[in-house]
Amino acid sequence: MKKVFCAAVGAIGGAVSSLLGGWDAAAVTLLIFMAADYVSGLVVAGVFHASPKSGGGALESRAGFKGLCRKGMIVLIVLIAARLDLLLGTGYIRDGVIVGFCANELLSIVENAGLMGLPLPAAVTGAVDVLSGKGEDGGSHE
Repeated sequence: MKKVFCAAVGAIGGAVSSLLGGWDAAAVTLLIFMAADYVSGLVVAGVFHASPKSGGGALESRAGFKGLCRKGMIVLIVLIAARLDLLLGTGYIRDGVIVGFCANELLSIVENAGLMGLPLPAAVTGAVDVLSGKGEDGGSHE
């Protein structure tokens, strides 16, 4: 029974990996960033009660489920990008999508670190503000 289960998990994992364009450094990095973002969000809400995504800043199952749905959508978009690469005979669409999502996840991880009270250098907080559209003009980028 154990061998059948391991074989089934391996087959499913291989199929998913193939659909996503392979299991390479980009895919592993995105997965690590997504996990780090989710866990740091849980810590912000569960330990520090400072989450902007829930009413009182504490853990909320609905907010957590929304976060998992967003992560699932990221995986779906990577799948679509991988299929576009195959269709067009290119090799950069999936990688570009993954790099973009990695940047977004990294931004969220840094924001979570700030919500935990971690002292961040001014250059990092300035970069976060610029990337999240909260520049010196109060976020009114038109």
